[in-house]
Amino acid sequence: MTQPLKDKIAVVTGGGGGIGSAICRRLAAAGMHVVITYSRSQDNAEAVARSLPGENHLVMHCPVDDSAAQARLAQAIAQTYGTLDILVNNAGITRPVPHADLESLDDDLIDSIFRVNVRGTLASVRALKDQLLAGDGGLVVNISSIAARTAVGSNVAYCASKAAIDNFTMSLARALAPKIRVVSVAPGWVNGEYAQRMPPEYVQQQRDLTPLRRIAEAEDVAEAIYAVAVHLPFTTGAIIPVDGGRPLT
Repeated sequence: MTQPLKDKIAVVTGGGGGIGSAICRRLAAAGMHVVITYSRSQDNAEAVARSLPGENHLVMHCPVDDSAAQARLAQAIAQTYGTLDILVNNAGITRPVPHADLESLDDDLIDSIFRVNVRGTLASVRALKDQLLAGDGGLVVNISSIAARTAVGSNVAYCASKAAIDNFTMSLARALAPKIRVVSVAPGWVNGEYAQRMPPEYVQQQRDLTPLRRIAEAEDVAEAIYAVAVHLPFTTGAIIPVDGGRPLT
């Protein structure tokens, strides 16, 4: 079997988390050299890097809202690898706040969500565009959410931030074509750290309301990214759902 991604380079922002680590593992298993960036969880990022198959992986401290760190990341990629093939904008933050409780959705939380989720996504593309253009053609995958479409999620600002990411995806797909493709992958509920903090009966309700009768695993998100990279070469500007049909109910 051929490995179309063998020896290609990927950056996964926030790669030490649950979804990020699954993405790193899937891309490394496909033969890629993976650059894992982190903001606070250095130990997690380094543990993920050690667990990856293959070699020539890299861990870098690069908060997505830090433009100087983004510039250092771009320089390191240029010096170490020369080019970049896939950028996965996975880093993001949120905090549960009931949608009607606008008083608890304070300015600091709103600003943080938009700074990391929205500005950070665009800043990553801006910083790494030249590396993506240096090869045969690059792919940007933005991790969005079902919340962008349904407006149901951890809080109002989070839902809006994911809608902004999908809008970026369409705008950038047009602006960066033909050499760079841009796609959103939009999970529904994912069986990870956030779901584990919720009451079990609530998570079970989400399973019951999903036509496929389960919530996503982090590996489902990773497989969607692999599919976009390998099996959907003529797809750009699209939002790929990984939600088990949840909006249908």
